Amino acid sequence: MKQIYLDYNASTPIAPEVAAAMRPSLEAHYGNPSSLHWAGQPAKAALEKARAQVARLLGCQSSEIVFTSGGTEANNHAIKGAFFALRDQGNHIITTPIEHPATLQPCRFLERLGARATYLPVDGTGRVDPDDVRRALTPQTILVTIMHANNEVGTVQPIAEISRITRERGVLFHTDAAQSVGKIPARVDDLGVNLLSVAGHKLYAPKGIGALFISQGVQVEPLMHGAGHESGRRAGTENVLLAVGLGAACELAAAELEVRRQRLTELRDDFHAGLKGLFGASLHLNGHPTERLPNTLNVSFAGHTGSDVLATLPDVAASTGSACHAGSRELSPVLKAMAVPEAVGFGAVRFSLGRGTTSEELDEVIQLLQLWRQAVGR
Repeated sequence: MKQIYLDYNASTPIAPEVAAAMRPSLEAHYGNPSSLHWAGQPAKAALEKARAQVARLLGCQSSEIVFTSGGTEANNHAIKGAFFALRDQGNHIITTPIEHPATLQPCRFLERLGARATYLPVDGTGRVDPDDVRRALTPQTILVTIMHANNEVGTVQPIAEISRITRERGVLFHTDAAQSVGKIPARVDDLGVNLLSVAGHKLYAPKGIGALFISQGVQVEPLMHGAGHESGRRAGTENVLLAVGLGAACELAAAELEVRRQRLTELRDDFHAGLKGLFGASLHLNGHPTERLPNTLNVSFAGHTGSDVLATLPDVAASTGSACHAGSRELSPVLKAMAVPEAVGFGAVRFSLGRGTTSEELDEVIQLLQLWRQAVGR
């Protein structure tokens, strides 16, 4: 059997178009982009082209994009930077328990420095109630940070509704869009956010590159201090090679977004229907039935553990939850926050599809699961 990759939410392969765009930076554009001489200027031009490509996908100005080492740094920069810039105005942060650790851990770190964090509940589909945000706001609230789409179950949050509430109260709003950018529209004006994080390796760019959108006029303390790179917002000589890769990936995503969304939704739903036909009532969907990423299917096989299910599919790359929690026998914090019973939650498997996924591959997975079901007798 050939190997089948269904873990695109963990990481994506570098798209051929992205690799091709990066080649000149490997071979010729070796100068420091801050240098004014002949060797630095081509690197600077490539960097600014990449910045513009990211900005076009997000619907913002190039000057509002800061390149980072990935989504984790972007989240840390947004959350810590907002706290340190605004702590004379308040110390209250609002978030949720289903955030990625790259959001939760910075919040917990800041709690040790005097921040007060509120972790809003989510419903059984993983959605936040905007009214809960409204009720949680206080005169001391300086930041709300809620992810755009969940990495485990794919649930998409009502970010635009929440942003209307935060704007009314003059509170900064950050969203971790690592999983949504390139899969669904994530234009900052439509979402209404002040800060937005991007992770390159979730949308066919290399690992080690990301971006943070910082709305014009918003002040956040730099996470990295040093020389005045990235307009003084992120010190360190820019990684032109990887920034070019992210820019090319964003341009590709902008061109393919609607086609990708339609195709992956159809593949996901057909795959779900095939699994449901095979397992019936013992198969449980985790996440929102409609407000969900088009490529993400998180289902529980009742009576089994997710690791046992994947053990029957040694050539299929999928996940029992977030890749950051892989190997843990504890119930996923996301499923726990959704009040999924342990008997159901322990059987969770996340299948996440991508550009390379074919219907033939999904049919093969169903056939393998059918053989396994027949062998175990349930």
